[in-house]
Amino acid sequence: MRWISNLEGGPKRVNHAAVSVGHKIYSFGGYCTGENSREYASMDVHVLNTTTFRWTKHPVSDLPYFENDDILPFKRYGHTAVVHGDKIYIWGGRNDRATCSTLFCFDTVWHCWTAPKTTGNIPLARDGHTACMWKNCMFIFGGYEEESDAFARSVYCLNLDKMTWSIVHTSVLVSGMEPSLRDFHTTVCIKDRMYLFGGRGTIFPNHYTLTGAQETYSNQLWYLDFKTFTWHACMVTGDIPVGRRSHSAFVYNDKMYIFGGYNSVKDQHYNDMYEFNPDTNAWKRLNCRGKGPSERRRQACIPVGDRIFLFGGTSPQQQSKVGSNHGEEMDDILMDHSDMYVLDFQPTLKTLCIIAVRQYKLDESVLPTNVKLDIMNMFTPNKITINRPNNSAG
Repeated sequence: MRWISNLEGGPKRVNHAAVSVGHKIYSFGGYCTGENSREYASMDVHVLNTTTFRWTKHPVSDLPYFENDDILPFKRYGHTAVVHGDKIYIWGGRNDRATCSTLFCFDTVWHCWTAPKTTGNIPLARDGHTACMWKNCMFIFGGYEEESDAFARSVYCLNLDKMTWSIVHTSVLVSGMEPSLRDFHTTVCIKDRMYLFGGRGTIFPNHYTLTGAQETYSNQLWYLDFKTFTWHACMVTGDIPVGRRSHSAFVYNDKMYIFGGYNSVKDQHYNDMYEFNPDTNAWKRLNCRGKGPSERRRQACIPVGDRIFLFGGTSPQQQSKVGSNHGEEMDDILMDHSDMYVLDFQPTLKTLCIIAVRQYKLDESVLPTNVKLDIMNMFTPNKITINRPNNSAG
């Protein structure tokens, strides 16, 4: 396992949603510090060709929103994306004015947006929730509902063949033992289970007046058994990670991995990576070789084959400030990222040799043309291009 590439010049995005279809990664929306997040502009779509490591901006990003607001999602953050066949479904999220409960579909063959009509018990608009696929259904959990001004309580299911929403009636093995309400957690599906980790909860020290709310971060791992719709608290061992929010989670070879995140109680960002093995219920902290990402939160982390593509997010950065009594001091600000890191679980001999060529500054002129091209892709910073309408990533 090794970080094999880190490139600047991609989309500078925080709280975006991304998924892979074939060898391409589609990244939807998000925000960047300094942008106007109150305007209703159409959601931008960036596409990464994971073979060439090159980013392009999809033409649908520039469609006028108000002329197409019945089929186009407005730009947002805190939303989710799932893949079903060759279509990507976007749900939830918000800008700085409103949240959204409309389902949108991006067709990766015809390169267009639609807004499929749904029926049933449609969940309230929210952000900071999660969505994962099991069979032909998208399961929504958690997040913060603007209308109720509270964390969401129910699990919802959308059958993507019938376009019907339903509330999932879950049970627990032990009375009172179920996941606490939260947002900016992660869920992943492994076989017939949805695993839940992290997120931000709230407690009220003064129970009678509901004042003095404090954030909480649990590191309890849960899973929802899709066969019985029963919640289970995992009795885990090993290197148990600290509770956090806005981290990433992904599945590789039927194991769950988490990266990064933030804990406001500890005021700590992370760039650690953990592996959870559901067969043994054991956590393990990983030490990946190579230059890895800085501490960050709200990044995307997408597996394609044996590689993981991590991009975007935000990190603390110190800058000087002038204090009235103490002269120059340092203060933390958040810096948004436009970088991308590639983690290879099974680097080939060719990949390791390419890394050695650059590391030891060996003569590249004698190498075959295809190897020179691979070296250029792995080490040349990105420059986002506008794609042709009939080809989303070349």
